[in-house]
Amino acid sequence: YERAKLFARDHYDLVLVARSSDKLNQVAAELQSQFGITVKPVALDLVPAPAPKFLFDQLQREGTAVDILVNNAGFGAFGEFASMPEEEILGQIHLNITALTHLTRLFLPPMLARRNGKIMNVASTAAFQPGPLMAVYYATKAYVLSFSEALANEVAGSGVTVTCFCPGATDTGFAKRARTENSRLFKKIGAMNAEAVAQDGYRGLMAGRTLVISGAQNWLVAESVRFAPRKLVTALSRWVADKAE
Repeated sequence: YERAKLFARDHYDLVLVARSSDKLNQVAAELQSQFGITVKPVALDLVPAPAPKFLFDQLQREGTAVDILVNNAGFGAFGEFASMPEEEILGQIHLNITALTHLTRLFLPPMLARRNGKIMNVASTAAFQPGPLMAVYYATKAYVLSFSEALANEVAGSGVTVTCFCPGATDTGFAKRARTENSRLFKKIGAMNAEAVAQDGYRGLMAGRTLVISGAQNWLVAESVRFAPRKLVTALSRWVADKAE
């Protein structure tokens, strides 16, 4: 919502996609009323394989050209991999990786043809290290980071930019769904304000930066793991993810 508000403030018309139609319609009405823009709400679960193409085809039929694509949909789940329900494992992969990749593949070529456009893929500081107790989530975000940086290189000079946004722990509904609200990360270290995080990402996207890490502390952690022994990084990652005493 905070990121959508920043686009609306700068008078961008919006297409908002989420599973919950009630909340989506409420947000759309608020943004239209407050900023005088056009907002198209699309209630759609992006996990099923046909969903990205369904969305793209619908917008094509309506003549809606997407100048900025924000791949923000994603979720995590806490628990040991061996005991995690298969639908949670595969759901993370389908949404965090497959849907993001498919949407990018669909919307990028028209941007390149117009020689104008921006793509933001939302990863996480989780992308920089393995994540015991959230192994699949961390791995999916590593994919998003690698994919985005490679794509940014491929489209350099085309008029299109690709930005990978890596926020750390943020005060949103993510922790509740992921069952990590009692982790040391949220209880002891603390989460950043959602509005401040959204502003960091928005500024980086508009500037065409390839990698944006929100928060100085998060940037230091992301940089430091490159030089630390991998086993130590993994052990610390587990300590942070585990439940606070």
